[in-house]
Amino acid sequence: MALPPSSTDRAYERSRKKAEAEQETFLREVDDALRQDQLAGFLQTYGKPLLAGVVIGLVALAGYLFWHEHRQSQAAERAEQMVLALDELEARNRQGAYDKLQALAAEKGSASATSAALLRAGLAIELGKPGEAVGIYEQVAADSKAPQPMRDLAKVRYVALRFDELKPQEVVDRLEPLAVPGNAWFGVAGEMLGMAYLEQGKKDLAGPLFAQIARDKDVPDTLRGRTRPLAGFLGVDALDAEIGENGEGSEGPATSAPAAP
Repeated sequence: MALPPSSTDRAYERSRKKAEAEQETFLREVDDALRQDQLAGFLQTYGKPLLAGVVIGLVALAGYLFWHEHRQSQAAERAEQMVLALDELEARNRQGAYDKLQALAAEKGSASATSAALLRAGLAIELGKPGEAVGIYEQVAADSKAPQPMRDLAKVRYVALRFDELKPQEVVDRLEPLAVPGNAWFGVAGEMLGMAYLEQGKKDLAGPLFAQIARDKDVPDTLRGRTRPLAGFLGVDALDAEIGENGEGSEGPATSAPAAP
């Protein structure tokens, strides 16, 4: 049978637990102090670079947010300007629409600004200001930031307005890159290019080009109808060539009757 613990044993046990608690508290305080010291050393070594990185990140974020909001604001302003101009146009106030498009067209580079410039050029023609229209088309054609299809349109319209004033070689230089099958402006540019070839005396280039336009089913019928007789006049039968491409008329050319003795 075990003896009950004496008062001395109980006092010793209490003393031991108290010592352990004090030691644990001391170790915790040492550990906390060590952590604080390590953190202080880390901040002393890397604090400034980290702070600089945070500041740069916040500045970059603020800059992006400002830029994004500015872009959205600009887009809204452009849309509003275009709507106001179209309202004037709907009211048949062409001069008012022409004036309202000026600020938007002057920005250049964006699709909305280029569209405004082209619309403004068309209004200038209707208002009897062909010189201003020519200037606008020339600016759009030379704007490397403008969408390429719009630049091509400006080139075609520029040549169409100044065809009688330009030298044939100038027409050739401007339109030859556009007068190729598959290009959206093949028919219109090709017709003017063919006429420039004729002025240069290059019937061997003009005839096949007119025939090619007449055979192209993507070209408007009115334009095909104009170029077909031109090709025939120059000795190229566009109709026969078209039949040959479609696989018709395969009987071959008719043989001539023998000459009478």
